[in-house]
Amino acid sequence: MVELARYRPERCIIVIFGASGDLTQRKLAPALYNLAREDLLPEGTVLVGYGRTPMTDEAFRNRLGESISRFSRTQPIETDVWETLAGRVFYQQGAYDEAEGYRHLHRRMEDMDGRLGTGGNRVFYLSVPPVVVVPILHNLSAAGSLARRRQCDEDSTCYLRVVFEKPFGHDLGSARSLNAEIDRLLEESQVFRMDHYLGKETVQNIGVLRFANSIFEHVWKSESVRWVRVTVAETLGMEGRGGYFDSTGILRDILQNHVLQLLTLVTMEPPASLEADAVRDEKVKVLRCLRRLEGHEVRRSVARGQYGRGTINGQQVPAYREEEGVDPHSDTETFVGLRTYIDNWRWAGVPIYLCAGKRLAEGLVEVSVEFKEVPGILFGAVHGRQLKPNRLTVRIQPNEGVSLRFASKVPGLGLELRNVEMDFPYGSAFPAASPEAYERLLLDVMGGNSALFARRDEVELAWEFASGILEAWQKEPPPDFPNYAPGTWGPIPSEQFFAEHTSYAAPSPDSP
Repeated sequence: MVELARYRPERCIIVIFGASGDLTQRKLAPALYNLAREDLLPEGTVLVGYGRTPMTDEAFRNRLGESISRFSRTQPIETDVWETLAGRVFYQQGAYDEAEGYRHLHRRMEDMDGRLGTGGNRVFYLSVPPVVVVPILHNLSAAGSLARRRQCDEDSTCYLRVVFEKPFGHDLGSARSLNAEIDRLLEESQVFRMDHYLGKETVQNIGVLRFANSIFEHVWKSESVRWVRVTVAETLGMEGRGGYFDSTGILRDILQNHVLQLLTLVTMEPPASLEADAVRDEKVKVLRCLRRLEGHEVRRSVARGQYGRGTINGQQVPAYREEEGVDPHSDTETFVGLRTYIDNWRWAGVPIYLCAGKRLAEGLVEVSVEFKEVPGILFGAVHGRQLKPNRLTVRIQPNEGVSLRFASKVPGLGLELRNVEMDFPYGSAFPAASPEAYERLLLDVMGGNSALFARRDEVELAWEFASGILEAWQKEPPPDFPNYAPGTWGPIPSEQFFAEHTSYAAPSPDSP
């Protein structure tokens, strides 16, 4: 939400760990190319890929060129832009747990500072499995490449920033341990915990929608709102990620980060300013007030599911337990839906519904706010369709936009009312292609703006909320998996999901 004109990044060396991986090919390289194309990438910025795969500089450039041609949102590729960028692309082969590769990297970066004028500025992007994050930090530190404060070129200072891709920890204990290790080596201002959802245009527009439009803010509270819902639904299954997902589950993979981040943006108080800590302070307040679900309350208010075999659009799809890399007897959840509350003055008593799942009926990411019904004094006896409450929906994907449901009179001599949708699609309102999330986030990293990145206390509070559910699940067997068919909305009907005072699961015989 910070205006780009307020800062202009300085050139730097961006080192991507895990450079031969899928994220670099599909997202990071195209994002850097498009920033260069828009003249937003600082002139002279250098990209260094670090990975275990043996590769020459030229081979790495060719690989990135092919990825950009395939995945860039802008086509065709502008040859002169790519050739200029490719001239500053290099590759360093090295193991993540061996010091020699880091020493070579350190020497090469110092040489580039002298030859290419990068001034000692560094961005280290860790697109790697969580198990190698700490070894990378230790080896960078031992090689002299990592420091809390750095002096470059005698009296001038230079910046150093480290980007951590999710998942940030596997549970509360591991997240705290990783945060403590990072705190020992870096200052919080140097740390950028990535959640790419926060870079999406529609997500950034949530704050604008609320705080720049007077018609919304005065009804954004418990007196007017019936419920708030955040949904992250996918029609896809594992798509080759079965081995990773089976050790993680949808609660850790999606709800603990993406869903809670969206919730904080839609329910937080107006920040004092658009500075990073002012925004993140308000998000943290929401997480502190988010009601924890523990023990028997988890059984009552949290539904988990796992998809079985079935047919989607006429095509047979395997059950989760039949996916590649998945344990045939796995009890890992592919769906989670829950009801909780934000116990503060604004949202007291308003149910908060959070939902994430795989192989569901639609692929969508959206935030919905449903308002309370008007009294039926005037129109309660009017014949016609059953009126539904007003609902504001922010669609994050697909078809980014905002829609509002309200009641209207049907043209004619009689008095018939009907629900209609007023829709604002981004695509038609702003024909120019929106930048990818990673474009905005990479630019923010180089500019030192951390408003769209999670702070240490945000991460730990989100894990505290998830931990109560995980601990309750560990103490009792899961439902009879699989318990929902592909192409449905999960194991519980929507009318039960939105029934505020009913239990999502029948209590066990020993429940009080």
